[in-house]
Amino acid sequence: QVQLMESGGGLVQAGGSLRLSCAASTSTFRFRTMGWYRQAPGKQRVLVATISRTGDIVYTDSVKGRFTISRDNAKNTVYLQMTSLKPEDTALYYCKYTNWVNEDYWGQGTQVTVSS
Repeated sequence: QVQLMESGGGLVQAGGSLRLSCAASTSTFRFRTMGWYRQAPGKQRVLVATISRTGDIVYTDSVKGRFTISRDNAKNTVYLQMTSLKPEDTALYYCKYTNWVNEDYWGQGTQVTVSS
């Protein structure tokens, strides 16, 4: 069983920054793609960014140029640096780990609220 623990969310004014962290309990972290997702109230959970084990990165269009995903394999942790935050970035942010048999594991989420 893999456990994920997100942290770093909070309330910030538009234009501000936050850094999210997600610590994984598995040593196989370094071999897997990690992802950040978000879910706004009344909406579906959507992809924000992913980073592969080799460092290949994908961003959803709405965060390109503002968000940066990174990972520290020595700490089994993935990060999401968010800058120039907008009210529409308000959501519950989750990280996801997928194992070798395509089972998804999610953290409990961390709330990001951006005020206008």
